[in-house]
Amino acid sequence: MKYKAFNQKTFKQIEQIQKHMSEEDIKEIEIASLVFPFKINNYVVNLIDWKNYKEDPIFRLLFPQKEMFREEDYKKLISALDNKEELKKIIYEIRMSLNPHPAGQQSNVPEINGKKLEGSQHKYKETVLFFPKQGQTCHAYCSFCFRWPQFTGIDELKFASKEVEVLIDYIKANPTITDVLFTGGDPMIMSSKLLRTYIEPILKAKIPHLKNIRFGSKALGFWPYRFISDSDSEDLLNLFREIVESGYHLAFMAHFNHYKELEGEALEKAVENIRNTGAIIRTQAPVLKHINDSSEVWEKMWKRQVALGMIPYYMFIARDTGAKHYFDVPLARAWEIYKGAISKVSGLARTVRGPSMSATPGKVAVVGVSEINGEKVFVLNMLQAKNPELVDIPFFAKYDEKASWIDELKPAFADKFIFD
Repeated sequence: MKYKAFNQKTFKQIEQIQKHMSEEDIKEIEIASLVFPFKINNYVVNLIDWKNYKEDPIFRLLFPQKEMFREEDYKKLISALDNKEELKKIIYEIRMSLNPHPAGQQSNVPEINGKKLEGSQHKYKETVLFFPKQGQTCHAYCSFCFRWPQFTGIDELKFASKEVEVLIDYIKANPTITDVLFTGGDPMIMSSKLLRTYIEPILKAKIPHLKNIRFGSKALGFWPYRFISDSDSEDLLNLFREIVESGYHLAFMAHFNHYKELEGEALEKAVENIRNTGAIIRTQAPVLKHINDSSEVWEKMWKRQVALGMIPYYMFIARDTGAKHYFDVPLARAWEIYKGAISKVSGLARTVRGPSMSATPGKVAVVGVSEINGEKVFVLNMLQAKNPELVDIPFFAKYDEKASWIDELKPAFADKFIFD
């Protein structure tokens, strides 16, 4: 092959595990990673059962697969491997066809004094999302991630900003904002020194209506040493303490896709260290075919999370972007998985909400399946909405056993959904 899909560091790690994988599998992964971002580290590599890697959930979570492509797109890639310019064009075209900005993300970019906050999103009145420029990568990449455009090197697809002072001005001007969520990528990829350049100005601003600071992160599952033995781990934990001591609720929004990520002494110690700062750890993940599409997986996850002192928060439906067809779990099946798991855990784990679709109008949850006047329907509810008056109002959709997203559903007993 005349191309190299992996960066040098990743390629060396692939060479280390070559003895476990067939040459054909390695070739397919390399081709798939031309389109789907791919990054691994030694910690997550060791979570994989290499004797049965093709069926291993962590392997499928990390490694791009041939099956993630539409057949015609994969054929186009293969045909252009020896033509650099044609290959570049096809990669771009495939990526643009994968709905790179689902749920109307680009329409959520806020504005103040005629200036757009390009590295921010403000969809719900209480919470503004901020994408720190240096945090737009991760310790490893999830193959399903709806934020995959952040990692492709295509500037037009990125959300990123260094302008924290503009963010502060925007929060000050919008008294409905109570929460700021640092996301990415993963803000925990940044050094504590860099992270302080974003957090300390917010603490000094003392905005009276800002109550909660959140970090969305996969670092606990992909690099727990960030909170144990990295060179600046202690300073990072001290920053957490400073946030809490300044009077803010600090929420660490941890992403775990499988209970295998919750095993080991390093994970336990990292969780302990974060909780000792006064931060609260809440957990969330989408339900994904091939990875966690069973009640047993979620039951084990939620029980383990509670045992470690974390709070189960959300079960999501994978967003309609990237290789959604590969990970698709129909809404009816997702609800069955949720119901099967939630019925086997104590009330301490029944804090989790879902299965929920983060769609353009808001977070739409499948509350259940019912029969009304002889018609089988989905019972839906908005957990969060652009229009807050729509929150917590049950509504109905015609039952469709194949539907996996809100735009595949039709209203029941009405001409339109409540958000239309």
